[in-house]
Amino acid sequence: MRLPRLPPAPGARPGMTLFNVRHLTEYRYAKPVRFGEHRLMFRPRDSHDQRLLEATLAVDPEPAELRWIHDVFGNCVALLRFGQPATRLSFDTRIRLEHTPQHGPAFRTDTAALTYPFAYDAEDLPDLLRTMAPHHPDPGGEVARWARQFIRPGRPSETGHLLMTLCYAIRESFSYARRTEPGTQPPLQTLHLRRGTCRDFALLMMEAVRHLGFAARFVTGYVYVPDRDGSATLGGGSTHALCRSTCPAPGGWSSTRPTASSATGT
Repeated sequence: MRLPRLPPAPGARPGMTLFNVRHLTEYRYAKPVRFGEHRLMFRPRDSHDQRLLEATLAVDPEPAELRWIHDVFGNCVALLRFGQPATRLSFDTRIRLEHTPQHGPAFRTDTAALTYPFAYDAEDLPDLLRTMAPHHPDPGGEVARWARQFIRPGRPSETGHLLMTLCYAIRESFSYARRTEPGTQPPLQTLHLRRGTCRDFALLMMEAVRHLGFAARFVTGYVYVPDRDGSATLGGGSTHALCRSTCPAPGGWSSTRPTASSATGT
């Protein structure tokens, strides 16, 4: 993956940075194979700090059918079906976007949610309940106990400080280890091993804050490291996973990155 940073284009909004992202995935086989349906999610969302300018997809071999849908979370998903066997399969996706650099999470919350514990608004709860409930077994309550150690006993905890302390605890106490196997480690396994990838740490963070009553969800993107590749191509280029939690408005969803390695992610 390459993330070259471009000079501002004519008409670009002040403070916005232009990026070109190319993500190439390729499979090769010893003999022709048939392909099932593939689901691609490569189009980023538009937001106040990000505007998608262009997105293209090149597939080899050419699919017999390509259609777009929105999933239940509002993500754009490309569905591909293939007609003939082949010895190679590649997906070449390119996006061009404007992005506003952010230097860290901004915990701007309602006054009532500045300290923990707090309550979500009743009108938001139906949409948040699924993201508040832990999704992985914790029969002995180990993940819950680990999360509760960051709460100040006998007195309220500052909400933003609590989340960042938990995030830094993962970053400082766990070891990053690149892992090529598919899937994500169960949070309890990551807690026992004290080792994992960014996706493992993000999931542990999600489950930990859920045990504390926060709503949390999984977010993916790319690492951007301005000085890694010199002046010709500025970008780390690795895919990356984050935990995104929310407090009552106007805070909204805010990302935290508990990965111990700041330059790479898998």
